[in-house]
Amino acid sequence: QVQVVESGGGLVQPGGSLRLSCAVSGSTFSIHSIGWYRLAPGKARERVAYIIPSGSPRYAEVVEGRFTISRDNAKNTAYLQMNSLKPEDTAVYYCNTVGMTWAWGRGTQVTISS
Repeated sequence: QVQVVESGGGLVQPGGSLRLSCAVSGSTFSIHSIGWYRLAPGKARERVAYIIPSGSPRYAEVVEGRFTISRDNAKNTAYLQMNSLKPEDTAVYYCNTVGMTWAWGRGTQVTISS
């Protein structure tokens, strides 16, 4: 059974940074394209970035240039470095495969507020 555990969220001021981690067990992590998703109140879940097994990243336009996705296949862990954070980045952040084939983890809350 796949277990996904996101961490690293918190409350930061606009312009601040956070680094999220996604630790995965029970799956062959290295063969999957991994995405970071977020869910904000009143909005649909959106994928903000994904990274293919070889490490090439892709970003949603709303985070391009501010967020960086990476992965460490040896540690079965994906990361999301978030810089220049804005209030509209406030959401619960999750990771999953690009096809959303894993059970969702609990996510990690990111709140951007002064």
